[in-house]
Amino acid sequence: MNNQLPVLSADGGLKRYLQEIRKFPLLSEEEEYMLAKSYQEHGDVSAAHRLVTSHLRLVAKIAGQYRGYGLPASELIAEGNIGLMQAVRKFDPEKGFRLTTYAIWWIKAAIQEYVLRSWSLVKIGSSAAQKKLFFGLRKLKNNLRSVESRTYGVLTPVEVKEIARKMGVNESDVVDMDTRMSAHDQDLNGKIGHDNDDEWQDMLADPEANQETKLADFQEQNIKHGLLERALGKLNPREQDIIRERRLKEEPATLEDLSKAYNISRERVRQIEVRAMEKLQKEMTSGAAALNYPAL
Repeated sequence: MNNQLPVLSADGGLKRYLQEIRKFPLLSEEEEYMLAKSYQEHGDVSAAHRLVTSHLRLVAKIAGQYRGYGLPASELIAEGNIGLMQAVRKFDPEKGFRLTTYAIWWIKAAIQEYVLRSWSLVKIGSSAAQKKLFFGLRKLKNNLRSVESRTYGVLTPVEVKEIARKMGVNESDVVDMDTRMSAHDQDLNGKIGHDNDDEWQDMLADPEANQETKLADFQEQNIKHGLLERALGKLNPREQDIIRERRLKEEPATLEDLSKAYNISRERVRQIEVRAMEKLQKEMTSGAAALNYPAL
């Protein structure tokens, strides 16, 4: 499949590439199903090629969300295309959802792994919390600030405290990560290559998502919600209640509140919560595997 894809050179041609991939038509649900079955059952490479090319715009859009990490747009898109091809190889049209919904997981996973490799996990950290902070810090930082104040890089103590609370990490981790990432901030008017006029702002995603992306987001949320509800159904009533009260509410109940409600110690509530979370994670991972999704 890779040999037949449009070429995005590292030294420019971003606008030309984006124009070229727009020429590939989007597929109807029926067309997508028939092509996926043809590839799945007969190894039809031309069918796989059409599935890939019809989603190249999705890869470029997702790659644009990872601008600002100081990495070439061509490489971000190339890694995303690899994730897309992996998704096409593993896609099962009989599962009942569109390729877009499934491919988003693979595209993001491929790009994120590339970004982390490029930034060096030795310096950034390899724990799940560190990865979450790495990819979520910029968004939270911008959400906390007005448009006028976003040009000032240093986080205030109040902002550090709020981000640490939302991300579930130490305040020192927030400061450390922000310092490292600020050193790689890119001027949106900076040139992507040395010998062309393409700028990083050309990769800015349209704030209005297209209908296909909106549908994919909606379907993805439904799948996640379904996995969670099915996993919760495997817990006993007390475990379900404690998880909902402690983990799924905007204002979580305290251990003290639940210890009084169940007439048990706070430590016992904590133990039940930990064990229930382990069961929940196991069930959700098993459910995701059944759908051939990347690890949750």
